[in-house]
Amino acid sequence: MTVASRSAGALTRLSVSLSLALAALPLHAANDDARTLDTLVVTATAPSSPLHWVTDPRLPRQPVPASDGADYLKTVPGFAAIRNGGTNGDPVLRGMFGSRLNIVSNEGNLIGACPSRMDNPLSYIAPETFDRLTIIKGPQSVRWGAGASAGTVRFERDTPRFDAPGIDLDASALVGARNRNDQVLDLTAGASQGYVRVNGNRSEADDYKDGNGEGVPSKWRKWNSDVAVGWTPDADTVLELSAGTGDAIARYAGRGMDGAAFKRTSYAARFEKDNLPGAWDTLLANVYYNDADHLMDNYTLRTPNPDSSMPMPMAANVDRRTTGGRIASEWRWQDVAVVAGIDAQDSRHRSRSGMGRNSYRQQPWSTDARFANLGAFTEITLGEGTAQRWVGGLRIDRAEVTDERGSAGMMALPNPTGGQQRRENLGSGFLRIERDLAPALTWYAGIGHSERMPDYWELFSPDSGPMGAANAFAGIQPEKTTQLDLGLQYRSDRVDAWVSAYAGRLQDYILFTYLDGGMMGSMTRADNVDARIAGAEAGAQFLLGRQWTLGGTLAYAWGENRSDGRPLPQMPPLEARLSASWEGTRWRLGALARAVSHQHRVADNQGNVVARDLGPSAGFATLALNAGYRISDALQLSAGVDNLFDRAYSEHLNLAGSADFGFPADPVRINEPGRSMWMKVNVRY
Repeated sequence: MTVASRSAGALTRLSVSLSLALAALPLHAANDDARTLDTLVVTATAPSSPLHWVTDPRLPRQPVPASDGADYLKTVPGFAAIRNGGTNGDPVLRGMFGSRLNIVSNEGNLIGACPSRMDNPLSYIAPETFDRLTIIKGPQSVRWGAGASAGTVRFERDTPRFDAPGIDLDASALVGARNRNDQVLDLTAGASQGYVRVNGNRSEADDYKDGNGEGVPSKWRKWNSDVAVGWTPDADTVLELSAGTGDAIARYAGRGMDGAAFKRTSYAARFEKDNLPGAWDTLLANVYYNDADHLMDNYTLRTPNPDSSMPMPMAANVDRRTTGGRIASEWRWQDVAVVAGIDAQDSRHRSRSGMGRNSYRQQPWSTDARFANLGAFTEITLGEGTAQRWVGGLRIDRAEVTDERGSAGMMALPNPTGGQQRRENLGSGFLRIERDLAPALTWYAGIGHSERMPDYWELFSPDSGPMGAANAFAGIQPEKTTQLDLGLQYRSDRVDAWVSAYAGRLQDYILFTYLDGGMMGSMTRADNVDARIAGAEAGAQFLLGRQWTLGGTLAYAWGENRSDGRPLPQMPPLEARLSASWEGTRWRLGALARAVSHQHRVADNQGNVVARDLGPSAGFATLALNAGYRISDALQLSAGVDNLFDRAYSEHLNLAGSADFGFPADPVRINEPGRSMWMKVNVRY
């Protein structure tokens, strides 16, 4: 076990993070008689291929374990999350937020409903119930949906295959500080002709204490359950029907209300056929239905504060139903691969609210927005499987948004854009070269362009739009991103090292400004500005001898508002992670150090619909330790401690603490948890 040393000088410029995660989870093999739990240290230090990261989300990360998708993504260099206490942080990739990051789960989109993104899409995703997490950084793919200017995140489930009747079981249980307890179950029964798969999870925790011993409102309880029935008449065909549901509660330190319900309802169907005749290789088609029914109130998980802006019990119930589908085909001629297809999505948002406990239930639903998108895409790879590859793609989208609000604003004035519809034709594309300079060394360079329709939060949540526009719906223009990505990767038996850099120009970047509304409280205005972004990430992992592994990553993001000559807000600071582990026959020991620099490039009172810059932030460093023991091939026990030295610190990307919970009236960052211990058992059969 190694403990990273820290110096005061390093604390101000950089943060070192030594991430250790001990887990024993086996690779999935449906019909293996002898199945083992492979011991893996998860540091996510290297991409699987240029700009693509593929990992198993069932493996523990540090801090362990992730309570939602955003917590999990934070372990990948370049990702951060806007924090508001215990759970449901909002993901940020390279300083880019919201629908700039396309989130796909089980081949569909589940979009949250809260106007302030209290229930962002990752709030409904339990990472450990999926088999694979795939991340594409930058506008370097067009096949998974529109507007993914920052990148694409896909949580996927594999197709179980059985040669003979059998059962696969994956399960885990965890206990930890602040009454944290999690359970995960993934059970599949099947034969050569088909399968039934049931998975689910439950997770809860109480409010945590920061490094100063101060309580932070952060209690949550959540659960998810999904079932899939598949027909596999042969080795190349699958037809699957699935359904899922879930719910949660979450107490927020940085909001005037809490999440009293996160009800999810999901249905999907999927068909896949491989090894088709001739050059036609694969046909894939899927349809999905996802509904997010979210309740916010100020009385279920807190007592209304008579001195606050919401002194009486009140609740708001919002609902987002999203349906869609996709059909795609893949062709291969020697070293040429082509994929082409179409996708469509329709989404409806509605709400109801009421003063007094549960009075919202007597109110009718009111639809305020409808979205529709129809897209066609194609990607081609020239030189697949050779030392030099050209990869490119084009996408065309027809996006429509309808404003169905009869009135708008706190004064319920007539809506000047009520009943109006906006239609936009949007184009996206990319071209990338990948070249193997040697068997272990690859470089790449790619240029990508993405045009993104403003989302619900940018069109309907702001109190006002650009100067001279009736509101944001009328004035906010689609955002256009053009970005260059460069990188180099070296991979050998003992060394895995990589570096990537990017630089982009954003036209009509959508920026929020927070204004003092006097008695009305804080108000927001949405504008379009021109911006530039740039940054870099790097990592390396070294195998020393047969038992020691050392690794580290570094990530930096920079942004400039060119229209106003000031920094772009909500940019994460420089962050470094260092990891070390030792592995014996049954034992594994490790350490993780994370250090984050101060951030002085801020734009006060500017940000996004969720958060604004709260001024400069201080740097910090934390250390975590971990140990694992393989009891048998099917059973492993692991334990660890996060924030070993019980440091009091806060992340730069942060919601201001709510005055309802005793935070100062002026914006103040919410501290992260103090020292936290946990223990976990993993079983695979």
